[in-house]
Amino acid sequence: MSIPTDSGQAEAFRTWFSQGLARLLARDGYQEAAAAEPNLQLVLHFVDPKRPRPYRRQAQATFVAVIAESEAPVRDALREAYRVLIGSLGNLMLYVGPVGNGSPGPMGPGRPLEVHFITLEQGHYVEPYEPGREEEFFQRVYYRLKPLACSTLVINNEFVADLEEELWNGDELTEEIGRAGKRLDEMGLLPAPFPLDEVLDERDRRHLNKLFGLGGLSYSNFSARKDATRFWMSASGVDKSRMREIGRDILMVKGYDPGRNVMELSVPPGVAPRRVSVDAIEHWMIYREHPQVGAILHAHAWIEGAEATPFNYPCGTLEMAQAVAEKVRQAPDPGKTVVGLKNHGLTITGQSLDEILERVGDRLVSQVPMS
Repeated sequence: MSIPTDSGQAEAFRTWFSQGLARLLARDGYQEAAAAEPNLQLVLHFVDPKRPRPYRRQAQATFVAVIAESEAPVRDALREAYRVLIGSLGNLMLYVGPVGNGSPGPMGPGRPLEVHFITLEQGHYVEPYEPGREEEFFQRVYYRLKPLACSTLVINNEFVADLEEELWNGDELTEEIGRAGKRLDEMGLLPAPFPLDEVLDERDRRHLNKLFGLGGLSYSNFSARKDATRFWMSASGVDKSRMREIGRDILMVKGYDPGRNVMELSVPPGVAPRRVSVDAIEHWMIYREHPQVGAILHAHAWIEGAEATPFNYPCGTLEMAQAVAEKVRQAPDPGKTVVGLKNHGLTITGQSLDEILERVGDRLVSQVPMS
């Protein structure tokens, strides 16, 4: 664990908040380390929201929780804080502000506060603080933070130029994936890719790309089973309403190597491939266990009555994949089920993407409930 900070951050707030979390982290066996330590698991990165500085982690496994103070009450947390999260190279944002119509001023234990949790998937939920109830407050914040910080990313890809020549230009399944993207876009359920180049300089974009293979952020993904062991899936960081090129926009997933923690993909020769969607491990688990599943759709949308996973694990983590796979396993019909991802969206299984959208399309709403 490391607790670096920008020099402009209010010292009293930083000390109070970091010490409150550090007590619980120490109780669970975490030890504070220098910010330069290469194998950090968790970083509490305090920033000035007006001048955020990135934390350049040295390992994929390092989870960066960005913490910033708003002196005024938070009116639109996503609009105010999401760019700070991206600009700080964080995994999660804790944006702290006074409650309601409270007057502007420094944060601290003597005034009511709200912690706005902002996720990379544009999730937003709130934990309140009342003076005199510090222990309960930090317990709730820690309960939210710990499962995310301890999760395991499965985002590395191995590309092998062994895709059959007859699939170099795709097939009826890749056409179906393209149709699904266009359909969700027409329904207003396909958020546009987030423009990293508007927030990060070239050095930080290179750092993200080197560490995670990230060239951009996009939301929602689609897959369709090709055969018993393989499936087509949308790429990461692409406009899901305009998926065309095989190996760049849509890729063939052929396996997962748990020993190396790598998704294995077949691509055409001569293509500079994009990384497959971070949710590939989740789809791989579902296809492997349920042969009746022919397609999977993930959307940042909701259906009333959907049963959600217990935590909002980050996309691309083994824990998220296992939580969703467990919900599918428990469903009366795993081949046609809807699983809620807490504070995030939905994973929906079906015979095909066309069948999924015909079955649930009129019930999808853009507002995901936050809790």
